[in-house]
Parts: sequence; structure tokens; C-alpha cells
Amino acid sequence: MFGIHDLWLFVLSGLLLNITPGPDTLYIVGRSSTLGWRAGAVAALGIGTGALVHICAAAVGLSAILAASATAFAAVKYAGAAYLIYVGITLIRSKSSTRSQALTAGQYRLRGIFFQGFLTNVLNPKVALFFLAFLPQFVAADAPSKPAAFLLLGAIFDFNGTLWNLFIAWSTARISGRIAAAEQFKRLFNRCVGGLLIFIGIRLVLAHDR
Repeated sequence: MFGIHDLWLFVLSGLLLNITPGPDTLYIVGRSSTLGWRAGAVAALGIGTGALVHICAAAVGLSAILAASATAFAAVKYAGAAYLIYVGITLIRSKSSTRSQALTAGQYRLRGIFFQGFLTNVLNPKVALFFLAFLPQFVAADAPSKPAAFLLLGAIFDFNGTLWNLFIAWSTARISGRIAAAEQFKRLFNRCVGGLLIFIGIRLVLAHDR
């Protein structure tokens, strides 16, 4: 269908790649551990929506332009790194108190959580290059519609990835809710996650390889 081959291998490879921790996972874990399941789920949906942007870009060839232009790649890379650092600082400075526990996810501005998750994914140029490199491996050279094949494969990958991220959000919220002295733990955990995001952002800025 659409010139796609070895779909089972694509799904298996995608699942293995989805469970590999990265900035997206850290963001979901940070939100779920301090604000609960709903906030983590919204973060996961924001990340999934961001992935759709990369998938559509790969389908229409924009990712190829990004890969070919050193200036465009650098601009997106630095913007993404700066945003990761910003999110990390936000997590470190956030407070997990009894008052914040009483806040519902809606009161904490679910739109903001969603948008942060969206930008965390969209501003990562390596995601764009990943789709550009990974998806064509499973599309035949004589496929009747390569863009349609890219979109279908991307949708499958993103759907499975979102399911995994929702599981991460749920499991993190459950574990966090059962840990004794949860307030102190959540503050410490948030700072650790924030520190990791800042570290990743700095590494992106300092990385010289494309």
C-alpha cells in the first residue's frame, strides 16, 4: 500500500526508537511528577503534535532544505537549544507545594504545557533529520505517491510514540504519588530533570557535528 514495504520492521524499529529517552521524555516526566497525570498527558499530546509538523515537512521536502542549508540548520538548532534551557530553568524554579498539588491541571494552564511540549519537539532539528533519514528506508523507489507514504509511516510512528509517552506520563504520576515525602521528592526530581534539559541544551549549542 502506497509503496510501503517491511511495515512490521518499521513498526518494531519505531517502537524501539520511541522508548529511547530524550528531551521529550524528560519534559513529560517533569510535568507528570509534579502536576499529575493530566499535565503529563497534555505534554505528551503537545509533543505528538510537534512531531506531526516534522512529518509533514519531510513529506513535502522541507526537511531536505533544512538538511542542505547549514544556516537554516544552525538557526533551528540554536533556537531549540535556547528553548530547552528555558524549560529546564522553569522546571528548576517551579515549586511543588501543597498549594500546587491542589491546583488542577486546568488551573495550571494546560495550553501552556501543551505549547511547551509542542515547541520542545518542533525546535529540535534532529527530529526533522531523523524523519528525513528514517522514513524513506521503508518506501519503495517506484512508490506511486511518496508523500502519501511518508505521511502514513509518520502517522504510525507518531501514534505509537504518543501512546508510549502517555504511558510514561501515567506511570510517572502513579510512582510520584506513592512516594513518601512526595513534596521534597518532587522538588528534587523537578530540579534534576530541569538540570538535564539545560545540559542537553548546552550540548546542542556546543555540538559542531551536523
